[in-house]
Amino acid sequence: MSTASTVGTAGSVDRQRPSRPRRSCLAVPGSNPRFLEKAQGLPADQVFLDLEDACAPLAKPEARHTIVKFLNEGEWGGKTRVVRVNDWTTEWTYRDVVTVVEGAGQNLDCVMLPKVQDAQQVQALDMLLTQIEKTMGFEVGRIGIEAQIENARGLVNVDAIAGASPRVETIIFGPADFMASINMKTLVVGEQPPGYPADAYHYILMRILMAARSHDLQAIDGPYLQIKNVDGYREVARRAAALGFDGKWVLHPGQVEASNEVFSPSQEDYDHAELILDAYDYCTSEAGGKKGSAMLGDEMIDEASRKMALVISGKGRAAGMRRTSAFVPPED
Repeated sequence: MSTASTVGTAGSVDRQRPSRPRRSCLAVPGSNPRFLEKAQGLPADQVFLDLEDACAPLAKPEARHTIVKFLNEGEWGGKTRVVRVNDWTTEWTYRDVVTVVEGAGQNLDCVMLPKVQDAQQVQALDMLLTQIEKTMGFEVGRIGIEAQIENARGLVNVDAIAGASPRVETIIFGPADFMASINMKTLVVGEQPPGYPADAYHYILMRILMAARSHDLQAIDGPYLQIKNVDGYREVARRAAALGFDGKWVLHPGQVEASNEVFSPSQEDYDHAELILDAYDYCTSEAGGKKGSAMLGDEMIDEASRKMALVISGKGRAAGMRRTSAFVPPED
């Protein structure tokens, strides 16, 4: 978890971002107690309790208190606990934040802000969270922010958004609203628009990924709405995983296992990454001759190999994987 921190000159809070697995990010309507109960037993890395699109306007006030109850009394089993509030252009945002954070801030990991269009919107949430934490006696800066990019303006400003606050942990692609904002000619969220000969989302995903990585943040792909088409979900998830995304939203329990699988390394790749790290540590040590490179079987490894292996091993460790092979130093 993050450690508390200092308040900067502009009111922002310096914090060390925690490392959280987010292979599968499960959306749960905050107004549905049955779904909130069921979500606790699913193997999703993250659960976000939704006050935005999944809640009808008349249901939002009561849903805030339902979410507080489930955050405080639920058994979430180590999952990252997030609440998606409404965006700043609505009349609901400040009350979402105040009610949920004052009521359950000790049991909340992050607040997800949808439809982020500029850095100032993130900074406003940061400031409000800081005021609540100070008022309630909570650890200042512990609660993170997840910023969701859902329109053209947000994508244009994504670099500034990613660097807007030390609280920001993830940048998330919101495909449905984004598709509408650019007049994309399709109604199938997550699939390619008909008639386009390439990947229509490649630039968007890479733009989000570059902004996230330049600020050491995670990048999360959005939902796939054909919830019974698990094969289709896997295909779309593999595209994001191949680019380097850390995880993807899941809207149905049937998508959770697929997402966890796609965003985890294979056992073979995980074992190989751990062997590279061990071999590099050995070859650069006194016992290994303090060399800058070495052979691992038929493969030459060096510092660049180590950096690549750290990515795979980190994902495997976060997923709870265990290695099945051990490094044996070469004989002199």
